[in-house]
This record gives sequence, structure tokens and C-alpha cells, in this order.
Amino acid sequence: MDPHLLRTFVTVARLSSFSGAARELGYTQSAVSQHIAALEGDLRTELLTRRPVEPTAAGARLLEHAGPLLLRLDAARADVLRLAAAPPGRITLAASPLAVGPGLLAALPATGVTLRVLPPAEVPAAVASGDCDLGLVDGPAAPSDPLRLPDVAPLVVTGVAEEELAVLLPSAHPLAGRDAVRLEDLADARWLDAPGVAPLPGGVRTAPALRYEGTDLRALCALATAGHGLALLPGRVARTAGAGVAVPLRSPRLVHRTELLAPGTLSGAAAALAVRLGAGSPYGP
Repeated sequence: MDPHLLRTFVTVARLSSFSGAARELGYTQSAVSQHIAALEGDLRTELLTRRPVEPTAAGARLLEHAGPLLLRLDAARADVLRLAAAPPGRITLAASPLAVGPGLLAALPATGVTLRVLPPAEVPAAVASGDCDLGLVDGPAAPSDPLRLPDVAPLVVTGVAEEELAVLLPSAHPLAGRDAVRLEDLADARWLDAPGVAPLPGGVRTAPALRYEGTDLRALCALATAGHGLALLPGRVARTAGAGVAVPLRSPRLVHRTELLAPGTLSGAAAALAVRLGAGSPYGP
């Protein structure tokens, strides 16, 4: 399957437009149509309806495979280029919002680094594709267990920090006076849906609540303390929200874990930064 044809197909499906895909990819509309026709001919099935432009059942199934396949190709290209290229002058570090804590800030050198804050789900792909040299990603996990990360490419994963979790509650919440809380106590509560900062903890059922699509941690805390929904956060973050009450999580036994992601090949500058960030030696919160 020709990856150029596959990229064209993914772009047409995403934009629901042959002409829009042509503009984005720098092709003529006729060339885009030819790409789709060639891919459909190869697979011997229709992948897109034309009016409106939508994936067929077969096209939807192909889209499920296309993203990981194309990302793997980008990762392979980036890995080879890292090996062949001279060490870059600057290092780009991708970090999820909750991974940007005091430990990271203390470890960063004064110059030579670009910090790019991304939603947690986007950090592994950014490192695998070569858009970023290193990544820091976070999430809840059982103590000493690794995070469940998407299989985007072979990456070296190192745990660099674990800390307690707390639920950020409005001051008037019925459970705000407790010493600790269990997730099962909040089974029917409203949780903020904030995939860019703190995705919902696994297994939580939530009543309809506000969805926050940004990466600003202060905005998320303000929404939680104003009563728009609960948030499961590192204890240090929840306690410094400025309002509301941080109640430690007792059950299930989870911690907030931060992991360093690196490709198999690192330049000297990236390797040095990885050491500063705690590879092989956990840094504290």
C-alpha cells in the first residue's frame, strides 16, 4: 500500500473535501482524485462516498489502521535522521501540563531548550515523529507501574517521579471535610472532562459535566473549585489551587506518575538534557 496514497486518503477523510485536501497537500484536485482511485483500485473497494465526502465502512476501517501506520513511517524517518544528522543547536522538549512541575523547572538549563506543552495523548507521537527530541508525560498509575502509553514507536521510557493524588473539590462539597476519599465515594459525581490536562481516571462513571479542551492548569483548577466538576490531580497541584479543598485519594491505590520518553538515538545535547531531567535518577515534585 503506497503511503503517499494513504496520506492523501487520510487528508481527504479528515477535511471531507477533495479540493481542501489538494490545497493542504499541494496537489491538484485531479491528482487527489487519482490517488483515491488508485487506492480504491488496490483494495478493490470504495473507500469514500463523493457527495457528501465521507468514509464508507471499508474506509472507516482503513482509517483505524492509517494513523498508526503513517506515524510509524514518520518515526522511522525521524530515527534515521537523528542518527545521520549533526547534533542540533536546540533541543525541543514536549511535556504534558501536569509534568511541568518544580522538578522539571529546576532541571531545565537556562538556554538551548524549547519547551512545548501538549495534551498527554500527543506527547508520545511528538517524540516518535521527531517533532520533539524528548518528552515528559504523566498520568495516574499503580505505584511503580508504567503508564499505559500508545504504541507509536520504540521509545525508551524512564519513570522519573511519583507523587500522591488528590481530588480537588469545591469548598462546599459534602466530602470536603474528609481526611481522604475513595473514588467509589464519587461514583455518581460530575468529573471535568479535560483530556488536555487531566483525563478522566479509568473506571470512573461521570454525570454530564463541562468539557475543557485547553491545557491551562489554572483554568482547570478554577473550573473545579467553582463547582463545574471534580478533578484528580497531583496533591501539590490541588493544594495550591487557590480555592477549593484538596482531599487525598485513599482508594484505589494510585499515584501520579511522570515518565521521560526518548527515542533510541539521542544527540549529545539531548542525552545531557535527559540526564538532567532525571533519567536513571528520579527527581522529586
